[in-house]
Amino acid sequence: MLIRLGYDIEFNIPQPVAVVALLSVHPSRAPDLFEPDELNIDPMVQKENYFDQFGNRSTRFFAPQGKLHVWNSTLIHDSAEKDLIDYQAQQHPAIDLPVENLTFLMNSRYCEVDRLSNIATDLFGNTAPGWERVQAIVNWVHCRVEFGYQHARSTRTALDVYTERVGVCRDFQHLAIAFCRCMHIPARYATGYLGDIGVPTSIEPMDFSAWFEVYLGGRWWTFDARHNEPRIGRILMATGRDADDVAITTSFGMAELTKFTVVTNEIRDERHAA
Repeated sequence: MLIRLGYDIEFNIPQPVAVVALLSVHPSRAPDLFEPDELNIDPMVQKENYFDQFGNRSTRFFAPQGKLHVWNSTLIHDSAEKDLIDYQAQQHPAIDLPVENLTFLMNSRYCEVDRLSNIATDLFGNTAPGWERVQAIVNWVHCRVEFGYQHARSTRTALDVYTERVGVCRDFQHLAIAFCRCMHIPARYATGYLGDIGVPTSIEPMDFSAWFEVYLGGRWWTFDARHNEPRIGRILMATGRDADDVAITTSFGMAELTKFTVVTNEIRDERHAA
């Protein structure tokens, strides 16, 4: 299956400002690209590509005053398979985890492990460690948090989600991540493209999506507390401790968002089938 990915974003820049963009497809999906995946910037500026501390492909540049336009369109091959499932995947004792995964057991900006630990133990302490426990967490968050774009708030933390029981994609994932970490399961935030492929088309405008990954049985697995079903066409862009690590753009000064369009569509074109 081929998927057309892209974005078209504009900002108003009152004063020149340094910007970091995290808009590239994740390096793990680079072999699947059929076309270049490059950040286009208008006005043309010098840019620096680098890999951040989590292995995400990032771009740094200096934006002049005025309108800033960033865009890209690329084509990627996808297996057309749903997210993988392994009900037998086992939870690792913390002492046996790879040291690089320990950070995904700890507090982060939006995931207050210390403040949610007693709650998580009460809710999930009697579930079987491993896949069953993660799925129980996902089921709980999915059923008890109400989704709605009107609930979006950039400062909402996992504890806020637990208290308020409302949120958007990132909020569902933050609470599930925090609960997993409370139960000593490494969990990391993920962001990328997730189009309406294999599911009814949403009436809402397309956006980048959030999900999360847990480390079980020696590898990372995808879970999604907002949708709570295996999906087709999930294209990873970045992973981190929470949404703070994977912001699509970070400006070190004022940058007013004025346009935001995301595209992710299955392409049925025989010219690209080979």
